[in-house]
Amino acid sequence: MIRRIAAAALSLTALLALTACGADSSADTATSQDEVTLTIGDQAKTLQTIFDASGALDGAKYKVKWAEFEGAAPLYQAVQAGATDTAYSADLPALQALSGGVKFKNIAALKNDGHSTGIIVPKNSDVKSVKDLKGKTVVVSSAKGSIAEYLLANVLQQNGLNYSDVKVQYLLPTDAQAAFVSGKIGVWATFGTYMAVGLQQEGRLLVDGTDGRISGYGFIGASEQALASPAKKTALGDFLKRLGTALEWTDTHESAYADAIVKLNGADPSVAKTLSTSAYSKVLPITSEVTSKVQDVADLMNGIGVLEPNVDVAKSADTSVLK
Repeated sequence: MIRRIAAAALSLTALLALTACGADSSADTATSQDEVTLTIGDQAKTLQTIFDASGALDGAKYKVKWAEFEGAAPLYQAVQAGATDTAYSADLPALQALSGGVKFKNIAALKNDGHSTGIIVPKNSDVKSVKDLKGKTVVVSSAKGSIAEYLLANVLQQNGLNYSDVKVQYLLPTDAQAAFVSGKIGVWATFGTYMAVGLQQEGRLLVDGTDGRISGYGFIGASEQALASPAKKTALGDFLKRLGTALEWTDTHESAYADAIVKLNGADPSVAKTLSTSAYSKVLPITSEVTSKVQDVADLMNGIGVLEPNVDVAKSADTSVLK
């Protein structure tokens, strides 16, 4: 039932998002950077907040339109529909979208230490370790192929368990958050804002993605249609450099960044403080080191039947945008 509800919610979210985005078709025919509008896909206003707070987009010669989604799955649906030029996600959601036939290329890598992805349980839960998950139902946000699902699969393997030892159900983050707070979820694999709120609302961290339990890599992707436009491709290259500047700002202005999260996202100050230390810290070119590490993610998930067909990570990248 939860899986069916999640699927329906994803479809509805995507439909609403496409309507809200209102992608400007005239931008596709732009011949100069001054005429370009980039529609930037975002999750929970993460990138928009960073740019608004840092001012890193000031002076850009192109326009930016933000397309907001609560998870990676509806964001990639929007990319497929041509309603957004870019995507932003952790590694596995990008792989899942590529496996599903979404027409885009990863154009830059992002990096963090993995601590903003985790598996949480209620404070009074009898689950004290990963081994205690055997036979349990685990709710994964937001959909099949999320970074939280990779964390779950990897830590089960590291603790001598099979993926089939747990029952996985998928639920969008906002729905899962409400269910967790009301005591209807016993184990929740989640990330970012939702994880921070869950821990604030009587949750306990069972395990997070640090110490190599996830790769720590994320991606900025661009639709093949956007990459085919020389003017948009030039604008995308500039956008990536400005994103690097914005992320550097968050590293050195944690308090100001936390204030921006409160102001622009309406987050509780304690949650904002946690989130201000959880952002990706760097924009990186997609090197062989990156593709090798993320290929390990793809191979593990393919091996348990979550990522079918598998993805050749190196071939999914366009390394010509970030120079």
